[in-house]
Amino acid sequence: MKNILAAFAAISLLAVSPAIAGSDGDAVKGKKDYKKCAACHAVGEGAKAKVGPQLNNIFGKTIGTQEGYKYSKAMIAKGEEGAVWDDETMAAFLKRPKDYIKKTKMSFVGFKKREKRIANVIAYLKTFSDE
Repeated sequence: MKNILAAFAAISLLAVSPAIAGSDGDAVKGKKDYKKCAACHAVGEGAKAKVGPQLNNIFGKTIGTQEGYKYSKAMIAKGEEGAVWDDETMAAFLKRPKDYIKKTKMSFVGFKKREKRIANVIAYLKTFSDE
């Protein structure tokens, strides 16, 4: 019985995780939510680093390795640990950047009404990613 409950709990967690991570996000709504990011990050054709790195093709990249940007030591170290930008890591970072990567240069405190907004921003960012 314990094994059945453990399996059910694991399956339930997997069923909820993608919703939080962004797979059910709305890219159109994400474009609106992304406006908070646009002051520091560019996407789209001709995007270049600003205060933060440009975010084209960010998904699937090792954290802290986007060309044309000088990352904090903390961000580089996270990448050296093998962390890659995917729905899960992006969601954790956007929820509270300084909780996910201590001493990051990113000053954004995170999204309010988090899960849905984060999912939407991730869906929007994915429209600029080959992955």
